[in-house]
Amino acid sequence: MRIALFTETFLPKIDGIVTRLMRTLEQLEALGHEVLVYAPHRPPERYGSHKVVRVPALSFKPWYPELFLGLPRPRLGRELDRFEPDIVHVVNPVVLGLWGTLMAKQRNLPLLASYHTDITQYARHLRLPFLVEPSRAFLQNVHNQAHVNLCTSVPMVNSARGLGIKRVRLWPKAVDTDLFQPSRATAAMREKLTGGNPQDRLVLYVGRLSFEKRIDWLYAPVTQLQGVRLALVGSGPAEVELRRRFAGTNTVFTGYMSGTELASAYASADVFAFPSDTETLGFGAMESMASGVPVVGARAGGLPDVIEDGSNGLMFTPGDLGDLTEKLETLLFDQAARSRMGAQGRDDMLKHGWRAATESLVEQYEKAIQIQRRFDPPSRY
Repeated sequence: MRIALFTETFLPKIDGIVTRLMRTLEQLEALGHEVLVYAPHRPPERYGSHKVVRVPALSFKPWYPELFLGLPRPRLGRELDRFEPDIVHVVNPVVLGLWGTLMAKQRNLPLLASYHTDITQYARHLRLPFLVEPSRAFLQNVHNQAHVNLCTSVPMVNSARGLGIKRVRLWPKAVDTDLFQPSRATAAMREKLTGGNPQDRLVLYVGRLSFEKRIDWLYAPVTQLQGVRLALVGSGPAEVELRRRFAGTNTVFTGYMSGTELASAYASADVFAFPSDTETLGFGAMESMASGVPVVGARAGGLPDVIEDGSNGLMFTPGDLGDLTEKLETLLFDQAARSRMGAQGRDDMLKHGWRAATESLVEQYEKAIQIQRRFDPPSRY
């Protein structure tokens, strides 16, 4: 199968969406499929055997300087025509994805869209309330052009349907359980993450340091619980303010990590904290669980689809810092509960491999092709 994939975010940026795309592209290659990737700014020219088309872009300043909005050019259509795709897949369609949608409709091509970010929530967090309703209408209109829409968690399937998006199906969650596993823990990494105090209890956060991730909520537990250290892995637009906020506390900022270094960080922690209430899935939580480290996460977004409260982790009420502190304290100071939930999390993640998730995606591609052939009239273009 030949797949044209339009994404608003890709390498060198690293986030949950990019992680999913990388693993999916690897699996699609292994399954014998060919992908033409359209990505903004300066992505690599190839990812594995797949060609990547670089699209000029503008930085989304001042809110997200590391996020780039692709500026479509006529040559994108020429590239698409030469590639002759069997299907077009638009990821989080906004600008570049909208262009991909229009090109698919013009050419009467099967179209699949995947919904990874609730931009109406981000509009609220960015204090742009006047964009909430236009964002809602935009999401509904663009996604309803697709023959199939995919979401990565059951709560997000429900959210998409609540926005009026039709033909919504589940793209199963997945995690690399070979990379992320308990055996990656090392004394050296724990020494680094605890600032030279490995005997203390260690809470880990991995992800973008941005305001909507609610990292500032972790100030309460790290200052109220004795003998507890916090390590923040990642970078982002809120880093300067967070460094100022956590100055003088038992907090270490490590910057970005990836690969085996990141896997070692996960496995070397005691508990993973995921305070964000805007996650559509929560790769960080899944990677931590695969590493045998239980998660304390917000009861919001897609996290309830990952964390089974009391079984493989604990959930807290968003905004209730007392509840967050109590749940972290429970796992940090109850080794038996921590070990039990960590082991259960590992067992749960072993059921969610990338091959099965990608085979499910291919089935949805085939479904979109069938729908397009059955119901769409011949193109006028």
